[in-house]
Amino acid sequence: MNVMKTDSNSSVLEEPGDASLVIASLGGDRQAFGKIVNRYQRLLCSLAYSSLGSLSESEDVAQEAFVEGWKKLGSLREPEKLKSWLCGILRFKVSHHRRKEARQPIHHAEELYEMDVLESNDEAIETIAIKEEEQALLWQALEAVPETYRETLVLYYREHRSVEHVACELDVSEDAVKQRLSRGRKLLQEKMMSFVEGALAKSSPGHVFTTGVLAALVAVPAPVKAAGVGATAAKVGSAFKWAGIVTFIASVSGLVSSFFALRANLDQSRTKRERRAVVKTVVSFMGVALAFVVGMFGLRYLALESYWNVGHITVLSQALVVAFVIGYILMTFIMLKRTRALRTSERMRRPDLFASPDDQVDPKKREYKSRLTFLGVPLVHAKFAMPEEGEKPAVGWIAAGDRAYGLLFAWGGFAVAPISVGIVSIGLFTVGAVGFGVIGMGTVGIGLLAIGASAIGYNAFGSISALGWESAYSPCFSIAKEAAIGPIAYAKHVNNELAASIANMAAADQSYSIILGFMALLVIVPVVWWSRVVRKKIRKPAVDESRM
Repeated sequence: MNVMKTDSNSSVLEEPGDASLVIASLGGDRQAFGKIVNRYQRLLCSLAYSSLGSLSESEDVAQEAFVEGWKKLGSLREPEKLKSWLCGILRFKVSHHRRKEARQPIHHAEELYEMDVLESNDEAIETIAIKEEEQALLWQALEAVPETYRETLVLYYREHRSVEHVACELDVSEDAVKQRLSRGRKLLQEKMMSFVEGALAKSSPGHVFTTGVLAALVAVPAPVKAAGVGATAAKVGSAFKWAGIVTFIASVSGLVSSFFALRANLDQSRTKRERRAVVKTVVSFMGVALAFVVGMFGLRYLALESYWNVGHITVLSQALVVAFVIGYILMTFIMLKRTRALRTSERMRRPDLFASPDDQVDPKKREYKSRLTFLGVPLVHAKFAMPEEGEKPAVGWIAAGDRAYGLLFAWGGFAVAPISVGIVSIGLFTVGAVGFGVIGMGTVGIGLLAIGASAIGYNAFGSISALGWESAYSPCFSIAKEAAIGPIAYAKHVNNELAASIANMAAADQSYSIILGFMALLVIVPVVWWSRVVRKKIRKPAVDESRM
């Protein structure tokens, strides 16, 4: 598989297009935006200088324009028009700067300093200065030329005397450029020509400018998509937005579910040991999930900051996902087994606390099984009491319990059904801490279509990591065979229009709102209902064992 990634150590056969860089930048990839800055810094600095007449001020204004562009990148409706969009931002910044300067004393052209970026720590920073009087003469000569000709002259001599390049930058024909250059040269005094050419060549911004823009972005949040954004960038921005919302809703749903499950299990507990075990179990499961999320975001930070080999960090992130899946499955089965064993042990140790008819091994209040059946299977089978050793799982068209097997829907610690919700769930449409299904969702979703904080599937969409066969996208780690979108991405096609098309971003954008509703409904509603029934049927006032 051909692997590509979006960090600065990547080697690519050809330069990515504007749209591809916009897509990567929307995913939070500052290095991609650095390429945009490097591509258009001369254009923006030259246009700013031709309006302001100060090299230092023009670079300041151009830098402000790039920072503003980063903030508002999500509002760019057509990524292929990035250049003209940036120029529009620059002209607004220039206009604002002029109004501000109009209230200040007149400033003459300032001394220019250009620094070369150090290739190693052994090299000293070199400073090249244009004397103040030379700078003043430069602007004096150029100021007399109308802005249309002045822009063309500045770009031409800064862009290595390429008519074709200037025509491309200004979106005009080469004949128009030649005409403007001819007219501009005639307007310049003959004695100033050679001086102007040399001075402009020295004034072109270099790597220091790009570094300055990227440094300014450190404290600036990644760009977000505004309403109504079109094109590929809009789809990607929207997908990242929905991914974040899905994760938030999943987290909230998990917290709500955990609260009601904790309350119900405490209602079923009859001894201090059982209550302590319930609290310990809930804290353990939530603690492992929290550690997993924190660990993944920590690895993302290390990868984006390139503190270590990015490839190794990506492999480590997927190893952490696998460890979480295996760990959570083992924890679930151990928890189910220990809960039954503890109940049996407590019955023997404190039989007086289980004397109530409702606490016997097989009372009617412990479960509900509907009289109506279909194909010999109850329509509804739900277990409410704490499971006993040797007790069979809940089985029905709709089933609920610590172990639930449904022909239509199942909810519980371990759930198997076409539609299933549980700590570990298996089926066609699943929601769980670990969900295996045709459509698998959860903290880790696994399936043909996998959605979750982490996702593993044929097509994977994750808010922390995505590992897919055909496609993957995530604001963190994205790995796939064909197409991947994200700031840390590996695939045959990475962060470009083809990758977005393969990943079917438009469909993902449209389906996320439906998924949100299903997730909240399937996770929260069953556990709230189950908790209320347990409290009504099973709850018993706690007995102070220390007095007995």
